Amino acid sequence: MSDVINVEEIFASKVFTRAMMKERLPKSIYKEVVSVMDKGGELSLEAADVVAKEMKDWAVENGATHYTHWFQPLTGITAEKHDSFVSHPDENGKMIMEFSGKELIKGEPDASSFPSGGLRATFEARGYTAWDITSPAFLKEDATGVILCIPTAFCSYKGEALDKKTPLLRSMEAISEQAVRIVRLFGNTGATKVVASVGPEQEYFLVDREKYLKRPDLIYAGRTLFGAPAPKGQEMEDHYFGTIRERIGAYMKDLNIELWKLGVTAKTQHNEVAPAQHELAPIYETANIAVDHNQLVMETMKKVAGRHGMTCLLHEKPFAGVNGSGKHNNWSLTTDNGVNLLDPGDTPNENIQFLLVLACMIKAVDIHADLLRQSASDVGNDHRLGANEAPPAIISIFLGEQLEDVVKQLVETGEAAHVLQGGKLATGVSTLPDFEKDATDRNRTSPFAFTGNKFEFRMVGSADSIASPNTILNAIVAEAFCEAADVLEKADDFELAVHDLIKKYLTDHQRIIFNGNGYAPEWVAEAERRGLPNIKSMVEAVDTLTTEKSVKLFEKFGIFTRAELESREEVLYETYAKSINIEALTMIDMASKQIIPAVIKYSRSLADTVIAVKEAGADASVTADLLQELSEKLSEMKAALARLKEVEKKAGTIADAKEQAFYYKDVVRKAMDELRAPADEAEMLVDKKVWPIPTYGDLIFEV
Repeated sequence: MSDVINVEEIFASKVFTRAMMKERLPKSIYKEVVSVMDKGGELSLEAADVVAKEMKDWAVENGATHYTHWFQPLTGITAEKHDSFVSHPDENGKMIMEFSGKELIKGEPDASSFPSGGLRATFEARGYTAWDITSPAFLKEDATGVILCIPTAFCSYKGEALDKKTPLLRSMEAISEQAVRIVRLFGNTGATKVVASVGPEQEYFLVDREKYLKRPDLIYAGRTLFGAPAPKGQEMEDHYFGTIRERIGAYMKDLNIELWKLGVTAKTQHNEVAPAQHELAPIYETANIAVDHNQLVMETMKKVAGRHGMTCLLHEKPFAGVNGSGKHNNWSLTTDNGVNLLDPGDTPNENIQFLLVLACMIKAVDIHADLLRQSASDVGNDHRLGANEAPPAIISIFLGEQLEDVVKQLVETGEAAHVLQGGKLATGVSTLPDFEKDATDRNRTSPFAFTGNKFEFRMVGSADSIASPNTILNAIVAEAFCEAADVLEKADDFELAVHDLIKKYLTDHQRIIFNGNGYAPEWVAEAERRGLPNIKSMVEAVDTLTTEKSVKLFEKFGIFTRAELESREEVLYETYAKSINIEALTMIDMASKQIIPAVIKYSRSLADTVIAVKEAGADASVTADLLQELSEKLSEMKAALARLKEVEKKAGTIADAKEQAFYYKDVVRKAMDELRAPADEAEMLVDKKVWPIPTYGDLIFEV
């Protein structure tokens, strides 16, 4: 490959873009497709047949032999079943490649083999995938060949959503409809829809694949279940934004190329805080395309890492003692005629539309803080949220000094007469320019921060799909917009009513605003005093989905039915239990077959040394003390291993999904910690040549 990369030429070269459709489709068909994409509706079968043929021809020209309906079941990853374009040979025995509009629009995967939380029984196998016309088809190329991937929604025979995409699309329609009502009130008659845009920053770790393959815990659980800290971690703060090493740089280069071909706007790359940790950030996109692209980012990261002799770890906490990985979800709202509803302008105190939108956001987050917390919950994120590296488990909003001052004025007097300005930043160096500062600082300890013209939801886990957080965000803000519009559309004096409503929302919900240090223990006490929920784990967050408040919200906007919410509750409990079960079994296996035998082997060599030294007439006390210390650790490990086996076995006998999940959290995880502690201490005593698995130093510093 040439070192010269023409990004403009390769960008979206594997995507069936609008430009490609415009080039290949008849004008009338293209016009119909674009109308459905932008305004909704149903594509005629005649038009679908034309689109399918042109899509197939384009794919075949680029080497494709198969197509797949690419969907996102409740596993949190993507799924695909490949079908070839091969049809019956003609009368001359020549193979015909065909793809119909019906095949494009609908597929029928087995719905009983994916998590459904009881929506589908084993014998109820039929499910449907439906083409998401708003997300472009693309080509995936690997050892399988070139596959045409058609983004789809996935639902049951009875129409229940079995995936992440369907509720997201429903929520996007809900917030668009309600946000249009808001902008209409302020005279924007040109906007026909409001689009939720998302830019997810993706953090990840890279480790050497050869070392990875010697760690069963990384293979099965995605994180290290044993491991003493390396002599050096991140305390020197020298990795963050540091010079990118050659091997990592080569990986990033290839990753960018692959993503650009897929139409993913990979923009920023850098070293993150922890050793071996890095980040990639894209440019903002429509929410559902951002969700699709983030799934492609994670998949491509793993694929490209393998080509470079590395493994990409997306777990939120693969290594104890150093920062874990998150996925900052940057979210904003923009009308289709170019107005960002979260742009405060130069004088936010005078921007009434912005203040109303902000007040609605504050209200939505305060009322549904529990739901927002749940949307960022997964098994791995339990190791990260609330620690001094990531946002606390308590939801709060950071507005910054400028907006906080505006809110304070509005609450106290009903008017915001002035606005704080950033002023000049004087560097004190004659050759450096002085420039205008932002009006507010940033706060990396806040879980939900306003950052100029968007909100950054910083709690989302690195391995998780961003579909759920954005579905929740869209839903809760749609509700707040709806309630505000219901009041204002009936007002006799709009100007007075909107000022009163802004003041009311800000006054009633100001408790959610916090600009201080979210890591400080004092904040926990202060949040409790304010009445803010502190949901500390995934399993404690699950039932927020099925409260009457949540069911009412989702059913009002047709995003989830009660049955769909109950199914997701069941899936989440099962997912947690299964994940911890895998971790517990992996620990039992590693301790029994690798770590304890290694400690016994080294203990035997120490015992032989003690005998030999004593026979030589020398002092063997140092070696004997080390042997004694190691023997104590061995006894602790043996007892802890027996305990873990006992509780893990008992967990399997618990029938109720919720009860089982809590048992894994409260009992099994505690037993796992009790086994890890003496094992990690033993690692510090055993000769490295004898220790059976690569150490933290091997994994995070030798990449």
